[in-house]
Amino acid sequence: MPLKEHIYSVLIVSASAKFNEQINSLLAEPYYRPVDFAVSINEAQRKITERPYDLILVNTPLPDDFGAKFSIDVSVNKNCVVLMFVRSELYEGIYDKICDYGVFSIRKPISHQYVLQALDWLKATRERLRRLEKKSMSFQEKMDEIKIINRAKWTLINSLKMSEQDAHRYIEKQAMDRCVSKREIAENIIHTYK
Repeated sequence: MPLKEHIYSVLIVSASAKFNEQINSLLAEPYYRPVDFAVSINEAQRKITERPYDLILVNTPLPDDFGAKFSIDVSVNKNCVVLMFVRSELYEGIYDKICDYGVFSIRKPISHQYVLQALDWLKATRERLRRLEKKSMSFQEKMDEIKIINRAKWTLINSLKMSEQDAHRYIEKQAMDRCVSKREIAENIIHTYK
């Protein structure tokens, strides 16, 4: 699917109404939807427990905290991409703290064109995360299948006194003969010999 066809949910964490208005004007429909706002870290934390976001934009500082710890926590524990907007004089120190955790940062003040470019970087990174999520899921599914097949083999070994090789061959042959997956055969064996 081309990047232009993806829709990205966005959370803007900023206490500045002017900043919120300017950033929101750059988040064109239908590519960014929904666009939610939080004026504090506490409100942002509530919002991310209610729904997942693809992109989180943090305009520092915030009334209840600067925002670096929140940005790091979200970047590490959620499947989203975080961008912090930091005043130029604080940028180097903040960048050193957050870069190892995959948090993006930009110096303020910033032009609209540069924000649009940064949004493109964030979207590309989010797509990379999506692909990794899919790989991780397929890896986990494969591991689950192996566990079920091994359980079925041990069920055959214990119930029918088969050797491990014979149990393995039996599951494979049944799957080929019936044109079903080894997992399905294994689940049937486990269910039969409960």
